[in-house]
Amino acid sequence: MKGNMENLKYNLSEALELPKDVVLDLPKITIIGNIQLNISNHKGIIEYTQETLRINSNIGVIKISGNNLELKTILSEEIIVVGIIEKVEIIC
Repeated sequence: MKGNMENLKYNLSEALELPKDVVLDLPKITIIGNIQLNISNHKGIIEYTQETLRINSNIGVIKISGNNLELKTILSEEIIVVGIIEKVEIIC
């Protein structure tokens, strides 16, 4: 049943040309070079060290690996991470 609803939402967003991150409640990840990462529509921080950051989302855990990672901004709708970003993984 949930799959049918997701398909309906996807098709509706395609037909009406609406942003999929909003309609489907998906995270939006923006990477600026290897020095900054912005995540909108997250569900909270699971782990935070200078080398690893794990963030919960509707599609799974977003894992950011790197050096000197620092949370520049933490808001209910957005997280901004700065540092040397080496890898971004989505773990379903």
